[in-house]
Amino acid sequence: MVELVVVLVLVGILAAMAVPKFGAALAARDEGWRDALMGGLRYAQKSAVSHRRLVCVDIGASSVTLNIASANPASSCNTPLQGPGGSHVYATASTSPGTAVSPAGTLYFQPDGRVTSDGAGTTAANRAITAAGVATINIVGETGYVE
Repeated sequence: MVELVVVLVLVGILAAMAVPKFGAALAARDEGWRDALMGGLRYAQKSAVSHRRLVCVDIGASSVTLNIASANPASSCNTPLQGPGGSHVYATASTSPGTAVSPAGTLYFQPDGRVTSDGAGTTAANRAITAAGVATINIVGETGYVE
């Protein structure tokens, strides 16, 4: 009986040490998703300006994909924008971090760097991207600045 109590006490002590470390690992994973998402958005804005083409960003619950227009002017993107890794998927998460864009929909980075609500670029729109457990990402419509 004494041995059983000692084992239970040791398991309790180990669990008390492991739970905070497990929470820290989950927080690091969430921050990694936020950083990858911000990197993809910044790459989209810089690519739109440098290529002088429309770049479309689609943000799913656990992935970010970028496409670019094959000609300028354009109101839609029809070609995958290849990144440093050779894929047009810029960020993925092993679990769904519950990412949401407000207002919802595709982000259109115009050749002048602005973010608009449509491919034609008529109205610049501020966007907010939220994910569970991390700070909100804000995009300024008039400049395309990602903060």
